[in-house]
Amino acid sequence: MSGQNLDQLCAQFGWKIADEVHKAIDKNAENHITKSLGILQEDGVYAFFLYQASRGQREKPGADRLQYQAKELLKQAGIYGFANTSDPLAAVRDHLAGNLDQLLLAKRLLEQALIYARYHAKALEG
Repeated sequence: MSGQNLDQLCAQFGWKIADEVHKAIDKNAENHITKSLGILQEDGVYAFFLYQASRGQREKPGADRLQYQAKELLKQAGIYGFANTSDPLAAVRDHLAGNLDQLLLAKRLLEQALIYARYHAKALEG
């Protein structure tokens, strides 16, 4: 993470999130991203990943792609527990939840990426 521009990383992943979710669920992309951001802000990182995992059949393709990109963002940012995991819920529950500084950084990074993603999704929807 040394010397890495985290805002640039959030912008890159914001675009990836919007693009992937838009490809998966088209016109509902902005709505799903906005709901996900609200869950993250109100309930935290674990609830955010749980929300993605709990989506119904209509939203599931977009939620899966959002979850994957969010996990990759945290991995590339060097967030504790995400280096070699395929299960973000386990990474948060078993590793990240015990490290407050890393947990708060992860939340802030996800928030910023989702804010960027929301605007990108709005632009994609025209």
